[in-house]
Amino acid sequence: MEHLLVAILNGTIYGLLLFMVSAGLTLIFGMMGVLNFAHASFYMLGAYVAYALSGVLGFALAVIVSPLVVGAVGVVVERYFLRRVHRFGHAHELLLTFGLSFIIAELIKLFFGNFPVDYRVPADLSFSAFRIGGTDYPVYRLIMGAVALAMFGVIYALLTTTRVGIVVRSAIFRPRMAEALGHNVPLVFMGVFGVGAALAGLAGALAGAFYTTNPNMALELGVLVFVVVVIGGLGSLEGAMVASLLIGIVTSLAVGIDASFADLLGIIGLGDWARAVGGPLTLQVSSLAATIPFALMLLVLLVRPSGLFGDKS
Repeated sequence: MEHLLVAILNGTIYGLLLFMVSAGLTLIFGMMGVLNFAHASFYMLGAYVAYALSGVLGFALAVIVSPLVVGAVGVVVERYFLRRVHRFGHAHELLLTFGLSFIIAELIKLFFGNFPVDYRVPADLSFSAFRIGGTDYPVYRLIMGAVALAMFGVIYALLTTTRVGIVVRSAIFRPRMAEALGHNVPLVFMGVFGVGAALAGLAGALAGAFYTTNPNMALELGVLVFVVVVIGGLGSLEGAMVASLLIGIVTSLAVGIDASFADLLGIIGLGDWARAVGGPLTLQVSSLAATIPFALMLLVLLVRPSGLFGDKS
């Protein structure tokens, strides 16, 4: 029971981290229709900027300033790169952001080296929040989860209950009408892209101290972020939250399962046959944990191609 509770907690926190990264991508796609392949690179950039600033400003200020820096980078990318190719369609945007992800990765290696950096949780935050059986649960994990929940609440309230949200949504669905009412639609798009990049930077600044900050962290998480967005539904903030938690918890639980399909078939007397067949039937579930998010994506696409919370139209 102890291991089950820890696995669920770890999966929930990991899922909330996935949401922190995917929220910006969901926001950008939902508002602008741009699938940003460089989004995970903004996550990595946030971790490295926080690492570079932590020695000068301290950990807390570095975590605050880092998303602002990454957001500014996002603004520059939208204003001087994406805006120039937007009229040519999605293919050009995908190629541009795909190339940008390589440029950011190479710049990181050039300035920080092709190895992990020593970016860690500060000593005053390295303590246990509570104890489950014989396991001490770190308070920093709970802080990451709390920030993710606060991020969801702020974004949702901003988009649904404020004038800013009304302007943003009107700029997306009725851009000409929004311009006729005096709103600067290109400026709205630039702000949305910058905010989306800043959210990814905040996730990197927080998670990079707990996990490993290395030049491959964007590649490790980038594919999963797109899986989250597809499962949740393109452009759906609620869908991104549900999909992130689903992937995080299911993957965390699967890692702790040492049984195989042959063991399952043994319940109905087919265990020896399955072991004789071998192959996938004898693989342990824990060894397949990394493929579970993709299996979930395929299942969701088969049942509901628009995603869990996506617009059917």
